[in-house]
Amino acid sequence: MDLAALEDIRRLKYRYFRSLDLKLWDEFADTFTADAVGRYGTKVYGELDALEGRDAIVGFMSEKLSNGIITVHVAHHPEIDVDGDTAEGSWGFEDTVIATDFKMLIRGAGYYRDHYRREADGWRIAETSYERIYESMESLDDTPSHQLLANRWAIQQ
Repeated sequence: MDLAALEDIRRLKYRYFRSLDLKLWDEFADTFTADAVGRYGTKVYGELDALEGRDAIVGFMSEKLSNGIITVHVAHHPEIDVDGDTAEGSWGFEDTVIATDFKMLIRGAGYYRDHYRREADGWRIAETSYERIYESMESLDDTPSHQLLANRWAIQQ
């Protein structure tokens, strides 16, 4: 068992989520192979075509997760199988999205399915997709006591 590869892949996926939530697009891009494929879809977006290539994936995320969208992802239960310079992994995840411009709160959970490839400078995600267990949405207008007390991307006055 290649324990170093397992740890490297765990750190890669954690970096994927951290850089996504913090909108660190260059660092997020570095988690993918140049020819990566991403399959993302939600009830909000509907079924989407596969995003082909790192630039398409990063472009989609940076457009959809503008400063009016706050996200946090928590990943857990990794199951990773390494076979030489390739690997497959499954990750449980939970996500929370606050769409400040639309006054909406979205919560969900599911399982990612990833394929990884070891490149000259380390492991990268070659393909990623997920299956939702649930996704819920509520209007923050329906929760009059809701207050967003901190927002990293809010315009400071």
